Amino acid sequence: MEIKFLYFNLLATFIFLLAVSAIDPYSEALLSLKSELTDADNSLHDWMVPSGGNATGKIYACSWSSIKCDKDSTTVTGIDLSMKKLGGVMSGKQFTVFTKLVDLNLSHNFFSGQLPVEIFNLTSLRSFDISRNNFSGQFPGGVSRLQNLVVLDAFSNSFSGSLPAELSQLGSLKVLNLAGSYFKGRIPSEYGSFRSLEFIHLAGNFLSGNIPPELGNLKTVTHMEIGYNSYQGFIPPQLELKNLSLLSLMYNDMSGTVPQAIAQLPSLETLLIWNNRFSGQLPQSLGKNSQLKWLDVSTNNLIGSIPPDICVRGMLFKLILFSNRFTGALSPSLSNCSSLVRLRLEDNLFAGKIPFKFSLLSDISYVDLSRNNFVGGIPSDISQATQLQYFNVSYNPQLGGIIPSKIWSLPLQNFSASSCGLSGYLPSFESCKSICVIELDKNSLSGYIPMSVSNCQALEKMKLSNNNLSGHVPEELASIPALSVVDLSNNDFNGPIPAKFGSSSSLQLLNVSFNYISGTIPTGKPFKSMDISAFVGNSELCGAPLRPCPDSVGTLRSKGSWKLTHIVLLCAGLLVFLAALAFGILYFRRGVKGQWKMVSFVGLPQFTANDVLTSFNAAESREVPTPSPTILKAVLPTGITVIVKKIEWEARNIKVMSEFIMRLGNARHNNLMRLLGFCHNQHLAYLLYDYLPNGNLAEKIGMKRTWADKFRIVVGIARGLCFLHHECFPAIPHGDLKSSNIVFDENMEPQLAEFGFKHVLQLNKGLFPAITSRWETENIEATKEELHVDVYNFGEIILEILTNGRLKNAAASIHSKPKEVLLREIHNENEVSSISPMQEIKLVLEVALLCTRSVPHDRPSMEDVLKLFVRVKDTGK
Repeated sequence: MEIKFLYFNLLATFIFLLAVSAIDPYSEALLSLKSELTDADNSLHDWMVPSGGNATGKIYACSWSSIKCDKDSTTVTGIDLSMKKLGGVMSGKQFTVFTKLVDLNLSHNFFSGQLPVEIFNLTSLRSFDISRNNFSGQFPGGVSRLQNLVVLDAFSNSFSGSLPAELSQLGSLKVLNLAGSYFKGRIPSEYGSFRSLEFIHLAGNFLSGNIPPELGNLKTVTHMEIGYNSYQGFIPPQLELKNLSLLSLMYNDMSGTVPQAIAQLPSLETLLIWNNRFSGQLPQSLGKNSQLKWLDVSTNNLIGSIPPDICVRGMLFKLILFSNRFTGALSPSLSNCSSLVRLRLEDNLFAGKIPFKFSLLSDISYVDLSRNNFVGGIPSDISQATQLQYFNVSYNPQLGGIIPSKIWSLPLQNFSASSCGLSGYLPSFESCKSICVIELDKNSLSGYIPMSVSNCQALEKMKLSNNNLSGHVPEELASIPALSVVDLSNNDFNGPIPAKFGSSSSLQLLNVSFNYISGTIPTGKPFKSMDISAFVGNSELCGAPLRPCPDSVGTLRSKGSWKLTHIVLLCAGLLVFLAALAFGILYFRRGVKGQWKMVSFVGLPQFTANDVLTSFNAAESREVPTPSPTILKAVLPTGITVIVKKIEWEARNIKVMSEFIMRLGNARHNNLMRLLGFCHNQHLAYLLYDYLPNGNLAEKIGMKRTWADKFRIVVGIARGLCFLHHECFPAIPHGDLKSSNIVFDENMEPQLAEFGFKHVLQLNKGLFPAITSRWETENIEATKEELHVDVYNFGEIILEILTNGRLKNAAASIHSKPKEVLLREIHNENEVSSISPMQEIKLVLEVALLCTRSVPHDRPSMEDVLKLFVRVKDTGK
């Protein structure tokens, strides 16, 4: 009997202990979820059950971080795991117990794999946020069970397949964000049946086809952002959505005209349709019936004038119309549009006077009116625009007028008015504080540079070339700490170059060519890397890289020695004449075949042709020329190693080829391999390039790299091409862009090699038209075609980089391959574990597909490509 009593006592104690130590189902489910995840920062360290049992009956998890419970701590109502750097694939089995869960936030993590379908059993859920993860595959079925759901945010994932039409059955849904994945196909027509939807964001997918007119039934929608896809067709006129405040259709392939009905939307605040193929005029009542704040229709084919009432409501703060074919005078309503902050009208056909009353534009900070046909000068009251930081009216050749006297008192950082027919003097710089860039080249300015320029301590670039400026080059410029580029060429400056420039730590270029500069070029470090072209055209200037200065110059020019000077000069002239006569006789006796000339660019000291020739290996120098240039390697007298390309040319081609090679030598950019110089006679030419020992992209294409390194290489190549295409005048096509012509410097930065060399060879073969009345047009058209080819080849190189060399010369075939499959392959090859790089990869692939379009004129310019890369970090304009 005693043993039996003891047995029952022990059993009761065991049962009690089990009861008090049992883990509640919520905590048990969350611990199970934790076991499936990777937690690099140990952010879930407090998800643990204490020893001693659960005597209170409350839920352990209610005291854990990221968990929210009801006021009695008996039910979990919210789980917020956002921004915890969590990863892994969730099974979803744990979610069955959270029947009262209202909020589930998994955003800004590294979750991958399929989205667990079990989540759709959380029927109390009102907010579901999985944005900025890497969930992939098709969006699972069953979401229609979440009838209480108000917010669904799946932005920036890797979903593929079609958009889930089932979402339209969610009667309470107000926010739907499926942007930034790989959804393809059409927008389901069912999306027009949402009853409560206010915000829809589908941008940055691979959606195509026409926009369904059924979207016009979304009477409650205020924000419709569906751009960055591949829609075709036109904007459905059925979009008369009375509550719509934002409509974004940017960056698609849409065409047709902008419907008049858009202008009737009473709540419209933002209209973004840039980078499409829209044509015709904007609705002329646009802005009259709505509170329009932001309009961006840039990079289309729009014509006509700006709608007259565009700012009649006084709320417009961003007006971006650049790269269209707008004509006529600016809208009168813009003249006193006091709400304007940002105005971009560049690259159009606008004419007439600039009508702005800057005294009324108290908030304007950015104005670009360049590349139009404005007249009447810069408004004199511009100095009253107290927030203006950027102002560009360049390439309005008939603008005329003078530079307003108080222009430098503004908080300007950039003032550009090149090729505007400006006259008069440079205003005093007394109040100059913030200006970084001054571009006033190709005008008719006169007078001198005021000494007060020293007040411009933030100045980095000053371009005053091709004017009528005179006086001395002010020494005050040399004291500006950040000044890197000064272009004073083609003016009437005189006197010496101030020696103080030689000690500048920032100066990269001081161009004083074609003036009346005299004396000696300073010998400081900045001048060692400057090209001879920065100093030519000054007959009284000497010193490297020009001719050496005579030792007796100072004595000859001393006071009272003019007679001696004349005698010495006469004797020197006689000696030069006799030497030239003797040289001429010797020259004609020996013939012209052996006469060599040396031309040096930036980066190469003033060697003679003989120095270069004797540095070649004798066997190499005797190689028989072949149709393609021979590549040599030489060590020059100072130890500089160079790559040498040998060309056999004919005397009749020397002039035109030398001129083009000079253009290549003067093309300087961080992502271009430098042409240091060339030496030639009447039959041979040797082009000397930097020797870069780190190989080329073709050799290293399979090397393991981080995505950051790959993106840096792609952007570097794009910058080099953009410089050749858009910053060289006229443009220089690369002509032979391929991975073997992408070389790496000592910092593994990419540089374009062989640029322009194809054209050199064509010139050598006489493959250029005679200089006739048609020559310029034909040459321009041929250059455009070459630029299109460069862009295509750039797209090919992107594919090589993305796939570690697997996709080479494959652009023609990948357009038929499903994009989500291609992206999945690229994702695997790049071992990406972060969301942001996945978005970058997606954008870079999209750029490759755009660049390799079959129709050349459908490909983007390199300028547009760089803008797209910039928008990875910043989508603003």
